[in-house]
Amino acid sequence: MRILNGADRKFLRGLGQKLEPTVMVGKNGVTATVIDSTNKALTAHELVKVRVVERKDEKRSLIDELALGTRSEVVGMIGHTALLYRQHDDEDKRKVFFPGERK
Repeated sequence: MRILNGADRKFLRGLGQKLEPTVMVGKNGVTATVIDSTNKALTAHELVKVRVVERKDEKRSLIDELALGTRSEVVGMIGHTALLYRQHDDEDKRKVFFPGERK
């Protein structure tokens, strides 16, 4: 898996601006169902927008817990919305290519 630097995170945040939240974390927090749906979304898209709906006072810890549970990285967080990224293992199935990488 690629280790993200500042330029990579900036690039991914730019891609994430047009995304709609795919995963919602509600009053029950990070459950097995939320982790499973986030894993499926990351496998399909690599870059996923997550929204914390109910437990806004604990949003950072919830997002960190979700990132740990899905083996992804938090690219950025603004307000109650965060971007998670996990590069696909198979190069042929990758959706996100960073500047300078081959397609």
